[in-house]
Amino acid sequence: MTATSSAAYGMYSRHSALPEVVHSLNRAGFGNEDICMVLAPTHPAASVVRDANLLSAEREAGASTRLIGWFSQFGAVMIPTIGFFIRSQNFIQALLADQESSSSSFCGESGTLMGLGFSRDEANRLGQRLDDVEALIYVACKESNRASCASELLRRAGAREAARLEPAETMHVA
Repeated sequence: MTATSSAAYGMYSRHSALPEVVHSLNRAGFGNEDICMVLAPTHPAASVVRDANLLSAEREAGASTRLIGWFSQFGAVMIPTIGFFIRSQNFIQALLADQESSSSSFCGESGTLMGLGFSRDEANRLGQRLDDVEALIYVACKESNRASCASELLRRAGAREAARLEPAETMHVA
């Protein structure tokens, strides 16, 4: 991601069908590698990941294996205090760069959101909302008009809050 990239985000309740949201983004041409999800530790998917036992003999057919497989298709999935899946080099650079300069604990909501380019105040506000709303979907876009499109798609897909981030606000990656 470059400093001139734009982004959009949407906040979703625990009852939202996140696969449907992602599918609508994919149909509009947004790739999974450009999508980052931040789930509250109280989200139902977080408990599946937290309770996953990868050494279990049942892992082949387990819901946790399917969910972890799905998460691994995205640019990044962050579950503060539980763990993360990062596939895209762009997201790893942005998310880890903030952690190195932050006093917050690794994979905390505010630090994670600041790594994506949200201001400290906005990261704190959204981090608090994340505890109630439980899921944030962030879409990195190379073009400003694509960020507007992503924001509108997220809104139509049931986001309780959706907005576009301007280039100065998005991930700061060298």
